[in-house]
Amino acid sequence: MTATIPGPTGTPTAAPVPFVDLAPIHAEIHDEVLARLTAIVERGDFVGGGAVGEFEEAWARYCGRRHAVGVANGTDALELALRALGVGPGDEVIVPANTFIATPEAVVAAGATPRFVDVDPATLLVTPELVADAVGPRTAAVIPVHLYGQVCDMDGIVAVARRAGIAVVEDAAQAHGATWRHARAGSFGQVGCFSFYPGKNLGAFGDGGAVVTDDEALAERIRSLANHGRSATSRHAHDHVGMNSRLDTLQAAVLLTKLPHLDAWNALRRRAATRYRARLAAVAGVEAVAVAADAESVHHLEIVRVPDRDGVAGRLRTQGIATGLHYPVPCHRQPPFAAEVALAVCEQAATEILSLPMYPYLSDAQVDRVVDALAEALP
Repeated sequence: MTATIPGPTGTPTAAPVPFVDLAPIHAEIHDEVLARLTAIVERGDFVGGGAVGEFEEAWARYCGRRHAVGVANGTDALELALRALGVGPGDEVIVPANTFIATPEAVVAAGATPRFVDVDPATLLVTPELVADAVGPRTAAVIPVHLYGQVCDMDGIVAVARRAGIAVVEDAAQAHGATWRHARAGSFGQVGCFSFYPGKNLGAFGDGGAVVTDDEALAERIRSLANHGRSATSRHAHDHVGMNSRLDTLQAAVLLTKLPHLDAWNALRRRAATRYRARLAAVAGVEAVAVAADAESVHHLEIVRVPDRDGVAGRLRTQGIATGLHYPVPCHRQPPFAAEVALAVCEQAATEILSLPMYPYLSDAQVDRVVDALAEALP
């Protein structure tokens, strides 16, 4: 049964549906996380405390990699990975234009230039073919972005990169636990980069990030760069010009507490997505972003394409249903980049995409209410 609240004249009105509701998952872990945080406060190991190393080991194991390095946020993870790989001035990095600006921002911060490419019209992800077409004499790396919770075709992209002799840096900020042919996001390229922003599938209580890799030397270089370029042999020696980008011990404790729940929470997201898609199939004029047959998405976001997107979002808002926009301005059209390239799929999708409510404890009744209201909101 759908919950109701009194309307302005006393008439029952369906309860609002938030875009994200983290309260239920935080209630699950409340006591355990509080105990961990209390222990850290009592010990005073706020920077580089034991929880950081413990989480790094657990996260590397979860992703199927040998090493993980905790950093301050997902943007730094990308920049540090590129810098550690030697990508810098004079280099180009292939980046899909349909992504959060942090992806090309990290490329520029490393001293390189983004080479924007289009995406597949069904999944809105970059493809091996698009990467292959974009490789040029200055290409040093490609950043496949596992957007909305779905992993790109990594077998194909890695094959293209190997032929071209370029590095693969996975942006897996929205794909914690997602798989391509049963291998997890972050396990394909030289490095995989994650954000633990609170709203992510695995979210901290603030900012946080990590880089995963199988290359021990690369992991140590990233660790050094993230800690002021400090040498592994002496805290008073600095081998590189680095930065201050360490994973906070308190955030590591939160992530350690949440990690054992991640697969169950992802399964709940998939359940909600399945109901969404079954219901949406009967709504003319709405197209859900496709999930490839070889991918298992973790549905960080539930994206649909609709006509009159802004009008639809406004009408849903009047019904108490929150929505999001990811991303209404493609990166190649953002003022800092203003790339002289036409990317038809990205540009068209940017006018149509709408993010529906999605979180682990989204109920069947809430999904049904969103779909019913969406059907009524269409022009």
